[in-house]
Amino acid sequence: MSAKTTALTVLFAALLVPTMVVAPAHAAPTPPADEKGQPAKAPAPAPPVSMSTVGGSLLGQPGTQVNLLPGAPALPANLTGRSWIVADAESGEVLAAHNAHWRLPPASTMKMLFADTVLPTLPKDQVHKVTDKDMEGVGPGSSLVGVKEDLEYSVHDLWLGVFLRSGNDAVHVLSAMNGGVEKTVKDMQAHAEELQALDTHVVSPDGYDAPEQVSSAYDLTLVARSGLQKQDFREYCGTVSAKFPGLQEPGKPRDHFEIQNTNRLMTGAGGISPYKGIAGVKNGNTTMAGSTFTGAAQQGDRKLLVTVMNPGAGGANSVYQETAALFDWGFAAAGKVKPVGELVPPKSADASSHGSPAQSHENDPSAAGKDAGGGAGTALGVAGGALAVLAGGAFVINRRWPRGRRGRGEELI
Repeated sequence: MSAKTTALTVLFAALLVPTMVVAPAHAAPTPPADEKGQPAKAPAPAPPVSMSTVGGSLLGQPGTQVNLLPGAPALPANLTGRSWIVADAESGEVLAAHNAHWRLPPASTMKMLFADTVLPTLPKDQVHKVTDKDMEGVGPGSSLVGVKEDLEYSVHDLWLGVFLRSGNDAVHVLSAMNGGVEKTVKDMQAHAEELQALDTHVVSPDGYDAPEQVSSAYDLTLVARSGLQKQDFREYCGTVSAKFPGLQEPGKPRDHFEIQNTNRLMTGAGGISPYKGIAGVKNGNTTMAGSTFTGAAQQGDRKLLVTVMNPGAGGANSVYQETAALFDWGFAAAGKVKPVGELVPPKSADASSHGSPAQSHENDPSAAGKDAGGGAGTALGVAGGALAVLAGGAFVINRRWPRGRRGRGEELI
């Protein structure tokens, strides 16, 4: 090789080296850092600009909706739930709300709709022997109560497994008894539409993460209110602990093991103080949904429903802490706020009560609570951390359908 050729080769290599060590143009940029030098978190998703107006036009607007009258307490500070609602369980008045109709993954709060749909169809003393087919489709990582194939369980046992341990295995067995998962999903969707829970799209009966499975704080509150009309629903969601059937050895009494409700506002688990007057309803937590919770509580004659979806504060207790804070506010604010909307009646009650099709609620969301419906039964509650069977209709909702308020509102998304 000539000296000239060697010199050109060296020069070319020297020019090439800088281009080899420079990062390629398409490399991912370094994420911005916060004030502590840590990578900044991605911004939280914003609620839709346009949401359903079922229950009143204010409930379709993004952000917090509340009309404080003189002397009313301020809303709790530092609420981080993407969506929440505080409502009077009897009159249906919505006292305050935040992105009430934002369609979000519901996690196991979807089991309230499952129970409200299927519970009336299966006698509680019916016994079923579980098959392998019954258990098909239980998602990996599901919460389980411990149902086993080839063993017998009563419907009563299975509902305890659903409400206390959020058992997806129990949900699938009950779905099989109801004609299968596909039929049960269709039944649930039809019942959601009957309740005017129009934000809800059911994909799985147990609330397991699935594409397009959504509900809203408004809808979950409607469903809870409907479920609490049923004595068995109140019993199950208000039970703190129970014995669940275990293995069966030939010639011996069947084993049982204790299960405890996963609702920390009832049990005081995780360092959460039991909430005075709590009577249910259902909690949930999945990767897509984060933490979700709908609760019912009574203090004096006032009965409230609170739903909180996906608080951003993090930690297993945040959904319970924010729910308790909203309960405190709701009880203190009774009579000191102008409602921002209402929980609408089911279609059938709407038609039978008023005899005409539904119209919009947009003009007067505060005119709720003029009629009284019926109800009877008992519930279990927790006060001061001790389980107490409350006497004579402890949490019976007398639903008051608003007279002359026929609207279902308009579904915008």
